[in-house]
Amino acid sequence: MIEVQELWKTFGEITAVGGISFHVDEGEIFGLLGPNGAGKTTTISVLCGLLNADSGTVRIAGLDIKKQNRQARKILGVIPQEIALYEELSGRDNLRFWGSLYGLSGRELRAAIDRVLDLVDLTERGDDPVREYSGGMKRRINLCAGLIHQPKIVLLDEPTLGIDPQARIKILDIVREEAARGKTIIYTTHYLEEAESLCDRIAIIDKGEIHAIGTLEELTRLVGEETLVTIRGDFTAAQVKPLLGRVNFDHLEEGCLRVKIADRGEIGGFLGRLFPAGINIDTVSIREPNLQSVFLKLTGRELRD
Repeated sequence: MIEVQELWKTFGEITAVGGISFHVDEGEIFGLLGPNGAGKTTTISVLCGLLNADSGTVRIAGLDIKKQNRQARKILGVIPQEIALYEELSGRDNLRFWGSLYGLSGRELRAAIDRVLDLVDLTERGDDPVREYSGGMKRRINLCAGLIHQPKIVLLDEPTLGIDPQARIKILDIVREEAARGKTIIYTTHYLEEAESLCDRIAIIDKGEIHAIGTLEELTRLVGEETLVTIRGDFTAAQVKPLLGRVNFDHLEEGCLRVKIADRGEIGGFLGRLFPAGINIDTVSIREPNLQSVFLKLTGRELRD
């Protein structure tokens, strides 16, 4: 549905996007995960035709975004990172404006406005000025503006930035619903939990480069991540070390032991050696491989850096 090949975009001496390639299948939620400045917004801007790439190709449903920009935009819905609303107008008036730009009018436009307001649970506030909306409400109306014409492909650039958890959950639910209806979605975020829970596949992007693409399971397997078990209690390193055997321990000090386990089935056997030896254990915590550990291993820094 979306094909990107060797995409480059520079601003002076700054390389915002450095030769990235990826594809997105029909009905897929594809995540671009990376920190601020990673190249996510630049990529979205090129995909929707707001920016021209220096080189590379972008095809949207088979349409070349450079040569067939007008046709491609008709099937694209774009939800930008910045709120694209007029504060003095009501939510309905904003949606009337954006809907008319997509060629909607009359009864069709009114029905579309009612549909998207109901989708985001803002029917009762639709006639209020946007300046009176909370940040989460503005984000939801912003989402409506990109969905009003029922696009086949939706590009969402950090749509939950700076909003409360309840509004974030609502937006994520809407994204899932739209994908379930067959829409193809690119979703940019720097929130690990969003990418983990929402996206079918994830591209890890940093400093304009894509370091890896895959499902969460594929990414964690790619970098060889293991389950990390942390054990705390009243014990010494000298007491525990002889009991480790071939276990790969990540950290060992007085009262704290961290071990890496490739197979979760090994955890029971390992603890079974500690308890009979009289090791006093207070807590055992288990951390599965996650995107934070994957991002750190691939880029050499944590996502929040």
